[in-house]
Amino acid sequence: MRTGKDASRDTLHPFTRVDEEKARRRLAEQWETGNRDALLGRLGVLAGSGFREQVRGRLGVEPLAWDIALYADMARCGFAAGLLSEADAWNLLKNVVPRVAGTYDSWREYGEHYLLGLGVWREGVRGTDSEALLPAQAVAEAHVKSLLDPANRKSPWHRAPLDVIRRPDLRPE
Repeated sequence: MRTGKDASRDTLHPFTRVDEEKARRRLAEQWETGNRDALLGRLGVLAGSGFREQVRGRLGVEPLAWDIALYADMARCGFAAGLLSEADAWNLLKNVVPRVAGTYDSWREYGEHYLLGLGVWREGVRGTDSEALLPAQAVAEAHVKSLLDPANRKSPWHRAPLDVIRRPDLRPE
């Protein structure tokens, strides 16, 4: 998860500056993924069952949003690391859109499930090196609040409402 000032949140490239080595390090450190096959395998797990199945048993809901956020982050890093072509990355991202659009009625609900998944993940990595990789809950909550803020015209959640994603022939107002 990118939370620093070098993060790009609305482009395919995950950083504000092109840095293939940084992307490769991030994939290796966070996902133990150093090649294309390993990356595609990890993406397949996140798209298929991800971590949401672990949460379902505990909380009765599956926070798909958390898995998809991780999926998008990995796909973007895979592109930045040169493990995926631009077309491959966009196709991978496009393939999870129907599931997201079919699961959530609003970006607010998506954001709530993202935060739920983050909270559960945080509990699971508490006291480990992985804990440092996660944004603080307050930071994540602020990001979601900003994305939902109607005054934030730059929010991709306002530029691409879920209704438009579900039915691409609709145009946002």
